[in-house]
Amino acid sequence: MTWISSPIPNCFPPSALDHDNDDSPCIPIPHMKPFVNLFLHSVFGYRGIVLFPWQARLYDRDVASPVTEKSENVAGHGSKEVKGKTHTYYQVLIDARDCPHIRSQTEAVTFLANHDDSRALYAIPGLDYVSHEDILPYSSTDQVPIQHELFERFLMYDQTKVPPFVARDTLCAWQEKNHPWLELSDVHRETTENIRVTVIPFYMGMREAQNSHVYWWRYCIRLENLDSEVVQLRERHWRIFSLSGTLETVRGRGVVGREPVLSKEQPAFQYSSHVSLQASSGHMWGTFRFERPDGSHFDVRIPPFSLESNKDEKTPPSGLHW
Repeated sequence: MTWISSPIPNCFPPSALDHDNDDSPCIPIPHMKPFVNLFLHSVFGYRGIVLFPWQARLYDRDVASPVTEKSENVAGHGSKEVKGKTHTYYQVLIDARDCPHIRSQTEAVTFLANHDDSRALYAIPGLDYVSHEDILPYSSTDQVPIQHELFERFLMYDQTKVPPFVARDTLCAWQEKNHPWLELSDVHRETTENIRVTVIPFYMGMREAQNSHVYWWRYCIRLENLDSEVVQLRERHWRIFSLSGTLETVRGRGVVGREPVLSKEQPAFQYSSHVSLQASSGHMWGTFRFERPDGSHFDVRIPPFSLESNKDEKTPPSGLHW
């Protein structure tokens, strides 16, 4: 298993921006019709624009079905059955002017690079996933209201439309070609002592290394303090189960080199990390240890989630397709 917790460099592959004259037809993907609108993020406060929606399944352990109790499962949680409910998320661009002020990694969407190094990743800066309830729509008379190097590649201004920003063929083609690696399908949520943890896993693809297959996933985690008491994240404790039968424990200080403080003024922190297995599926779960102002500690559960590969994958992804 390979574990990466450090931030990934912000970079585009050399071919990422070479298609100004892309005449590819816009072929809508089911449930992913391009839709654009300006918004403010209700938690992180940044300006952004919606590119298109995703229909995800939200598994919220705080509203677990009261039917039957599950026995101890592979994730080590003896808990109530959790049924997923359809929930809308949006693929968005973040205004570059706001990135330095966001308590969230703005290079969180990563891809496998298209070369021999099976561990090489690259990030698309300023690309995010936002839940419907975090969207605060607003309007602007500016023809380029968002500063992002992909804004004018993906969108164009049309004053006859409401909202006045329409998708270019480039966005439609990018959406179609990359949706297996961008797709948001499952969201997992659980609250412990007023700290809510939301996890979104993404399958990134498979690479061959040393005569074996290595399967990669990224996962985005959001921590939210729903109380007024100030707390600080001190430690993480992960357990990773692979279909090959291995069970690994990972402990460490903080997350991505930080120990964020969650307060009433800044209640949330979001980051992404990566994991790879030499098996096509697995599970992850664990705890975060927080510290109160009086020095006492408490553990917050990370909801268990599956690591599933794309069984229909014919060829490994080769980075960002244009």
